[in-house]
Amino acid sequence: MTKVAIWCRHQGDNVIGIGPHIPWNVPSDVRKFQRVVEGCEIVVGRATYETLPPAFDEALLWVLSSNPDYELRNPKKHHLVTKINDFKDFEGDLYICGGAKVYYDFMSLSPKLFPDIIVDCVYHGELETHKGEAADITPCIEMMAKKYLKISADYEQDNVTTALYIKRGDFVEQSVLKRLLAIIEQKN
Repeated sequence: MTKVAIWCRHQGDNVIGIGPHIPWNVPSDVRKFQRVVEGCEIVVGRATYETLPPAFDEALLWVLSSNPDYELRNPKKHHLVTKINDFKDFEGDLYICGGAKVYYDFMSLSPKLFPDIIVDCVYHGELETHKGEAADITPCIEMMAKKYLKISADYEQDNVTTALYIKRGDFVEQSVLKRLLAIIEQKN
């Protein structure tokens, strides 16, 4: 089993969203994200789940929510999880896709939850103005600097730099790593 965290953060302040909005629009980065998670099992928090476009209605999704009665859009493909520790012994590959609290919990609660691979995308442009609270992942970036090793070059496209990091001292499934490298090397 391989856990992969994928995020796009703003350079300097590590903001990943403002309210329910991603405060930039980079179509090539959205396409890269879609290629990374295509056909994979994805875990998101409830707030992120509510912002996913209809294209994700048929994806295999695990939705973290403290509300055991939360209603899912597609109960055949989407699964409700109320305890993040249920992922400690998850059997398949799992792609962690936000929000900030979900990233933080996976990277801080238990070594068994830590992502094996991080796809770190950094947006270098200006933030769009939106109402709402900014969500940043600074604690995750600090953890990445301490516990992860950068294993790829920086790939720049449309003001977004992408690199891969792996957890220090652990074996990483090579087929997953090769797939991710091929995706981030692509220009679209």
